[in-house]
Amino acid sequence: MANDTNSEQIEFWNGDAGAMWTKRQERMDALLAPISDAVLEACTVKRGDRVLDIGCGCGETSLRLAQRGAVVVGVDISKPMLGRAKERAEMERASATFVLGDAAVTPFERVYDQAFSRFGVMFFGDPTAAFANIRTGVRSGGKLCFVCWQPPQLNAWISAPFAAARPMLPPQPTLDPRAPGPFAFAEPDYVRTILAGAGFRDIRIDGLTTSLVLGRDVDTALEMVCEVGPLSRSLAGIDPAVRERIIAAVRAPLQAALTAGGVALGASCWIVHATA
Repeated sequence: MANDTNSEQIEFWNGDAGAMWTKRQERMDALLAPISDAVLEACTVKRGDRVLDIGCGCGETSLRLAQRGAVVVGVDISKPMLGRAKERAEMERASATFVLGDAAVTPFERVYDQAFSRFGVMFFGDPTAAFANIRTGVRSGGKLCFVCWQPPQLNAWISAPFAAARPMLPPQPTLDPRAPGPFAFAEPDYVRTILAGAGFRDIRIDGLTTSLVLGRDVDTALEMVCEVGPLSRSLAGIDPAVRERIIAAVRAPLQAALTAGGVALGASCWIVHATA
């Protein structure tokens, strides 16, 4: 099922973005590994639990939850990403199945012990209604656990390259910070309001600060930031000569972040817990 309020996101994740994440699945999972590790450790999933993985993408978190002995259903709007998730589950013979659908409106049976998400819940057109729908699938007393981004200025892995590029980019539109997108849940009080309005209780929001390795060297990191996040969208349709100047400018903060382990920049998230 699809929701008209999410039509832009459905189109986006079934277009170039979904294709890129699918193609770069291993690199994206490696990039996000410190965050994946943290949120998987923070959640309460145990052997035998039934888990709904919202916005499961290419299946990394679904498969890792299945490795714990959970029975996992991953739901996502991106057909290409789900195709990759299914391939991986078959290869691993994992107890994970995948459903193409919009978690905002897909009917769920009330059978899940936990709803989980790694960066899959910030894109709903009507987040309160979406979480109310998700709650219909979680048994009474079941848990919700997800990770979302803190504000972009606290995420240097995105903000530093974009700041270097901004002087050469066309004027950027002023966006509603709560509009569907990566940083829609940057305000903890807003998240609490959404979840309470959707019928969740015992809401707790914990901070997570880490660093992400964008690549083993500057060239690899440069390729990554030009493919992921706000800069990638802003580069679409840019004159090739201007694009080259932007890439040259972005190289500087990446070079400054080069360590023996690769190009590492800061990342900050919220890990959110609630009870149905």
